[in-house]
Amino acid sequence: MKPFETFRGLVAGIDRANIDTDQIIPKQFLKSIKRTGFGESLFFDWRYHPDGLPNQDFELNQPRFKGASILVARNNFGCGSSREHAVWAIAQYGFKCVIAPSGENSGSRIPAFADIFRNNCSQNALLTVELTEREVNQIFQMVHEHPGLEAAVDLEKQQVVFYPKDKVFFHFDIDVAVKERLLKGLDDIGLTLQYEKTIREFELKHNTYCSWK
Repeated sequence: MKPFETFRGLVAGIDRANIDTDQIIPKQFLKSIKRTGFGESLFFDWRYHPDGLPNQDFELNQPRFKGASILVARNNFGCGSSREHAVWAIAQYGFKCVIAPSGENSGSRIPAFADIFRNNCSQNALLTVELTEREVNQIFQMVHEHPGLEAAVDLEKQQVVFYPKDKVFFHFDIDVAVKERLLKGLDDIGLTLQYEKTIREFELKHNTYCSWK
């Protein structure tokens, strides 16, 4: 996969919690054996009426969000099934980063992202940024007050900078290993291939049937 690079882009907000993978990419679009073409079906049941016409009330159909590359949502984004197609659909639509808040309810922690979804994102160069509820509330307020709001996402500095009238900075934490693999563009196969020489040497010594030379 491609290394994650610092970028600046338009911010779109979907002010909903518990957006599950069946809403992100409905099950009828999982029949394809290809990994392409899912972007047009992202949030299909929300983006379109039953007759196929666009639902103008849905956030991403608003002209102000056309071409957005940063998506802001609420708690527990990507819950439900483990389908990797959900990540493919988000990325192929044009989003490079998804921001969501973690929080608490009756003493229990509510995650920003479902664990499997977050892991699938790291395998597909889609950055998940976890912030506090207060910070995400502030972002939604900026989105509402400043049409065309843009932000710069810097993974190296672990920082998102929003540009309303004055710059607004938010720092985010990320697992060191995930950060490294995103910056270097390494999925599981890429990580393994870093040790290709060592693996070959091991196989030559321990497998008498190995044909590598």
